[in-house]
Amino acid sequence: MGSRWHSVFTVCMLLSPALGATQLDVSVVTSKGPAADAVVTVVPHGAPAGSRDAAPTIKIIDQKNETFIPYVEIFRPGDSVVFRNSDQTRHHVYSFAPARQFEFVLTPGQSSAPLRLEHAGAIAVGCNIHDHMITYLYVADAPWIERTGAEGRASVAALPPGDYDVSVWHPQLRPGQAPPQQTLHVDATNVRAQLSFTLTLLPDPRRAADREHVDY
Repeated sequence: MGSRWHSVFTVCMLLSPALGATQLDVSVVTSKGPAADAVVTVVPHGAPAGSRDAAPTIKIIDQKNETFIPYVEIFRPGDSVVFRNSDQTRHHVYSFAPARQFEFVLTPGQSSAPLRLEHAGAIAVGCNIHDHMITYLYVADAPWIERTGAEGRASVAALPPGDYDVSVWHPQLRPGQAPPQQTLHVDATNVRAQLSFTLTLLPDPRRAADREHVDY
């Protein structure tokens, strides 16, 4: 009997972090519809950012049909990025961002060496040969970070009770504009929470035809 109850107690202890945890669903839209590629970060209110322990990862940014894929990718400090050229033309990849500066040429079929990203920040990356090509490496040390899909939604699982600052960044926010932020309170009775953000974005720089149209 003692062994049985010890096993039940152990299972309960293993499950206890999930008990009372809340799933946060975030919707991000513009006046034209869902906003894909928005980065949602969740940080305990009043606490400094600091990511949960995780092994560094390597993520690939592909170059295909003269387009960086994906448009926005999320990293944590210590992660690395590899650029791969899947086109039949050369690409001259570069960034002058304070968080990480680099410059190199990739011939068709070539991949770069892994570039380690040590500092938090948004890193805009372009191609010196094809001006319409751009991607953003978003490096953050927030405990929870997600990117919206085509439907403009992102979900953050297993938030323990507490107060949180939830912010949304998008590469097409106006320069100098602070990411919009909301405060969220989670208590042990919440199973699910929802927040919505409405953004005003500049035109997509990858679409030359839209350069004269701004979403007001």
